[in-house]
Amino acid sequence: MTEKLSAAVARPTSQAAAVGSAVPSRPVGRIPALDVRPAVGDGDFPTKSVTGEALTITATVFREGHDAVNASIAITDPDGAVSYRPMTCTNPGLDTWVGTISADRPGMWSYRVEGWSDPYATWLHDAVIKVAADVDTEVMLEEGARLLERAVREVHHDGPARKTLRAAIAGLRDTGKEPGTRISAGTSAEVQQAMTTAPLRDWVSPGTSYDWWVERERALYGAWYEIFPRSEGAHFDEASGRWTTGTLRTAAQRLPAIAGMGFDVVYLTPVHPIGLTNRKGPNNTLTAGPEDPGSPYAIGSADGGHDAIHPDLGTFADFDAFVTAARGQGLEVALDLALQCSPDHPWVTEHPEWFTTRADGSIAYAENPPKKYQDIYPLNFDNDPQGIYAEVRRVVQVWIDHGVTIFRVDNPHTKPVEFWQWLISDVARDHPDIIWLAEAFTRPAMMAALAKVGFQQSYTYYAWRNEAHELREYVEELAHESASYMRPSFWPTTHDILTPYMQYGGPIAWKLRAALAATLSPTYGIYAGYELVEHVARPGAEEQIDNEKYEYKDRQWSRYEPGGDRDGQSLAPFLTRLNEIRGQHPALHWLRNITFHHVDDEQLLAFSKRAGDDVIIVVANTDPHSTRESTLRLNMGALGLSQHDGFVAHDLLTDATWHWGADNYVRLGPDTEPLHIVHLRRF
Repeated sequence: MTEKLSAAVARPTSQAAAVGSAVPSRPVGRIPALDVRPAVGDGDFPTKSVTGEALTITATVFREGHDAVNASIAITDPDGAVSYRPMTCTNPGLDTWVGTISADRPGMWSYRVEGWSDPYATWLHDAVIKVAADVDTEVMLEEGARLLERAVREVHHDGPARKTLRAAIAGLRDTGKEPGTRISAGTSAEVQQAMTTAPLRDWVSPGTSYDWWVERERALYGAWYEIFPRSEGAHFDEASGRWTTGTLRTAAQRLPAIAGMGFDVVYLTPVHPIGLTNRKGPNNTLTAGPEDPGSPYAIGSADGGHDAIHPDLGTFADFDAFVTAARGQGLEVALDLALQCSPDHPWVTEHPEWFTTRADGSIAYAENPPKKYQDIYPLNFDNDPQGIYAEVRRVVQVWIDHGVTIFRVDNPHTKPVEFWQWLISDVARDHPDIIWLAEAFTRPAMMAALAKVGFQQSYTYYAWRNEAHELREYVEELAHESASYMRPSFWPTTHDILTPYMQYGGPIAWKLRAALAATLSPTYGIYAGYELVEHVARPGAEEQIDNEKYEYKDRQWSRYEPGGDRDGQSLAPFLTRLNEIRGQHPALHWLRNITFHHVDDEQLLAFSKRAGDDVIIVVANTDPHSTRESTLRLNMGALGLSQHDGFVAHDLLTDATWHWGADNYVRLGPDTEPLHIVHLRRF
């Protein structure tokens, strides 16, 4: 495309200098393109998306006078090639322009909005009016012909478009025909299409360029399953009263069942040696018995630190075999990165400066009042940041070299943000496919900052958003305001979190919260045992009793399989169906495409997601204790339908079908199902 850059762009600088005014650091250009969104941190951080994800760009574009203005999005790919996408003014007179872009491969892209004068649109508007009124008719027709000649000469058009434009030029100058026929030659739909596809652009004014980091699909979409490897295959011998630990080899035997439920990622809690000093006993007690395994988050012993594997779990050969087995099942392996140490960690003696020493000479252990972690020393980055940076980078590389592609980072908000910015960026230089999930249940500003500096995903407040209005408000924030930098991961429970809603809601609550997590967010996860509705809390705490962090757990999975004595008591079939639905419906792979709909009952939540022709509607009763009836009022435009259209509503959970329209009766609760997941089928 030809860009006619005006020499006048340079004049404001010299003129400003002549009168002693401050020189603008960012000249607005002849056709200003301002208020570009998204612009994360005003452009300090890259906007995020994944391959194939639609990213909407908005800007305010205008000019002086009455000539037609237009706007384009200039996209620069990782190789430096520039392409353009058109924008549309959505509110004529108020100058808001909107366009959509997407990328076909990962890498660092950039985008900018360019305002420009549209001489063809200006002529089209004026010529139609003047020729109809027989004002300056011949002048207007000749000006049109000359504009189209410029277009043929200066802008690349394909063969059919060039033929169309040349025919229009001849038609405009054909004095043997009536003016109305001649003007029609230059204003036909074919000519307008050619001039829209490859426009003639004057006074092109590039706006600020914004970095756009495009990543692989798993950065946005996936289903996670968390395990403690030592529990998978663990067994308690009643006769001896002793536990046999699970290993990486026995944990690998669980992988077919995890993959069979449709999960994409198997997440391992720390696999490193565990310290003896201040080792925690069952339920976080301060005294551990000789058989108590301790918390895997108390990392480090004489057997090694973050770059070692607990001898009970096996060797690196066993870890490599686990990764190979996972890949064979279509699973990626995520590893917990917990940057903290047992008092027995080699770093404590080799680098005491990496920890905080109190006035009495002792090293401060970790606290998150009222929780205390006497078995853990947190790192202090102040005394030797360079040394800590280098060592953590080395440790991360060890696990990348052994097939880990995702890191779930424990409490990243207790480490400097600038450290994570450096680490994630440094790893990305050599391993751009690595994904980082921030376990940052903390203040919104810190969560946002961690996402902006590089974390691809973040845990969220989902576990504590239980009312319909709370979920709607929160997801609207995540899907719109925050979506350009933070990707949510929804977890109904974790090994640290068991909310009162989950303690007392019964199996209906567990089905509902898994289904909402799986449909509201492209990424969700569950902690092993979720399918067994492990809902009993430790007294006074919002976490499971007999917590797996401090002991082995043998869930005896075979008892829940067909033919077992607990067959039918597991949610595994329900979770499998959820993941099948997610896999079959691309509408559920995205975040920004959500629309909420009105339900008369305030306890019911309704939303839809649309990707092309695929439309999913979810209606959920957030009250797990009662059945509710109400009217669902759909925004038909968001579904790609007109207000009076009807459609077939196919419930993907129950296989029921109904004929739905704009207003529909719904009944949901314990005596039916807690929610509908509806696929819209046109008549």
